[in-house]
Amino acid sequence: MEKIEKPWGHEIIWAKTDKYVGKILYIKEGHRLSKQYHRSKEETIMVIEGSILLEIGDEESMIRISLKEGMSEHITPGLIHRFSAVFGSDAKIVEVSTPELDDVVRLEDDYNRE
Repeated sequence: MEKIEKPWGHEIIWAKTDKYVGKILYIKEGHRLSKQYHRSKEETIMVIEGSILLEIGDEESMIRISLKEGMSEHITPGLIHRFSAVFGSDAKIVEVSTPELDDVVRLEDDYNRE
């Protein structure tokens, strides 16, 4: 397993093969990941602790979904998305994805990452 510190919390990569990756994302209360999309990477998330706000789409067609424990969502390549822990507690998410870990196109970032 590999722990990677992030400005919004951290992630643990618990499975990594040439066909899939499994992660646990720990998002600190009040923090959010980049608004981003992936060119090739496909992922499915499930909230296992707390709640998150999932934003999907660009500014003109933004959909905001509240995901609670046990709820999941599928993110396809090219879909703009952002996860936020904004409901008064930290959040823990399981993510399974295709293996393209560096396939991140950031559109906005609270921590000035490129």
